[in-house]
Order: sequence, then structure tokens, then C-alpha cells
Amino acid sequence: MTSRANVAAALFAVGVAVAALLQPAHVAAAAQDQAVKVGVSAGAHAEIMDEVRRVAATRGLALDVVVFDKPAAIDAALAAKRIDAASFEDEPAFDAQRKQHGYALTSVAPTVTFPIALYSRKLTSLGQLQRGATIAIPDDRDGAARALILLQNFTLLTFKDRAGLHATVRDITSNRLNLKIRQVPRARLFDSLNSVAVAVIDSDDATRAGLYPARDSLGLEDARSPYANVLTVRDSDRTQAWVAQLVAAYHSDDVAHFILTRYQDSVRRPW
Repeated sequence: MTSRANVAAALFAVGVAVAALLQPAHVAAAAQDQAVKVGVSAGAHAEIMDEVRRVAATRGLALDVVVFDKPAAIDAALAAKRIDAASFEDEPAFDAQRKQHGYALTSVAPTVTFPIALYSRKLTSLGQLQRGATIAIPDDRDGAARALILLQNFTLLTFKDRAGLHATVRDITSNRLNLKIRQVPRARLFDSLNSVAVAVIDSDDATRAGLYPARDSLGLEDARSPYANVLTVRDSDRTQAWVAQLVAAYHSDDVAHFILTRYQDSVRRPW
């Protein structure tokens, strides 16, 4: 082989080696360029995630916000890898879905709290609550427990410590005003305001009835409630760099400002 041929062969070999080295980097770069798909329900979750998307983009993370008409389908879509993350449900609801279906999913950060609250047409403050007054709470198990926790937080009731997030009226151990607790179907809680002193109504039902927690309630659930909503991902993705970036974008000052100005504390942030 001539020296010129040797040089050509050597250059070809070097080119192949360089191409081999560059290809994985190119593939990795392409993978990083893929937008992270975040599943959300319509309404506040979608609006907030749009702001998160804007903030994340300025930090080099592309998000694709996927709005689901049926929130019940979001966990399944995340488990099936049709989306990469989700933001739509509270921690207890997420835990229940994960256990029921065996999903390998995990929560990585709190997002927002949609507070249940105390409403009244007869009182302007809880200090006016009379002994023996009637308080209406949801009649479903989860709603009742959440309402009882709120009443305990306002020192109106106490119940067995072991009851926790599963408290029922049977777990009440102290009722200093001898309040009557009436369990009412959620759809009738707003109408019950005509006959009870106070009703505990969740954020969605209150908003549909024209009530806004921060403006119209006698007392709000704390932002750091155990019922705060969560950002979720697959177990296998928990340590991926984009997860930390997504959380940081969500917990940014810009998003905090958006939540406060858009919802006036009727949607609360637990971070």
C-alpha cells in the first residue's frame, strides 16, 4: 500500500471513530430536546401549568401541557408512559389510586391546595357560633374526614388521634359547643346553608355555587393541608434531572405570584 493510501485509510479510521463517539452524544442531546409531557385537568391546574411551562422554558426545559377531559384517566396515562408527569389530584387520592391499581408512581412535590372552607348565611364570624348549632359536612367518607379535620383545626371538635385522615363522626371525643353534625350529600351542601349555621363545602362545589373561599368563607383550610395536590412521576423517573427542574419551575416566584394574583388565595400554595 502506498503512503498516500495509508494516510487515506488512517483518516477513514479516525472518521469512523469520531462518528462513533459523536453519535451517542447527538442521540442524548436529541432525547433532552424532547418536551416533558405533563398531564393536568382543565381549569386551575391547566392555567397554572401554562405559567410553569413559561418559566421552565426560560430555564431550558420544554414542557408540553396535556389537558385531560377525564381526570380519572391521568394516573393510568402516566403509568402507561403516555405522559411523563401529572398534576391534578391531592395526596390521599393519589395514594388510593396507586394502591388500588398497583401503579409504580410517586409524588415529588406539593403543587396547590384547593381549600375546603366554612360557609354561612347566618354568621359573619365563627365567634358567633351558638351552642347546639348545626354544622353540615359532606356525607362521603373522604369528604367527611376532611371536614372533621378542618373543624378540629378551628378547635370546634377533637377526635381520636388514630383516626387521622379516616376520621368519622364516631371518632369525635370532644365537642365543646355540643354542635350537631349533619352529614349531607355534596350536591345539597350549598342549599343546606338555608337551614344550618355553617356548612363545610369543598372548593369545586363552592365555586360552582358562586362562592369563593378567600372572599366568602368564615375559615379556610390551611395551605399545608394533608390534602394538598401533588406533582407525580413514575418511580423510575424520580431522579431524572428534568424532575428537579420541573419542581423548581413550579415553585418559582413567578408561579407563586401568578397563583396569588389569579386566584386571590382561593387556590393556595403549600410551598
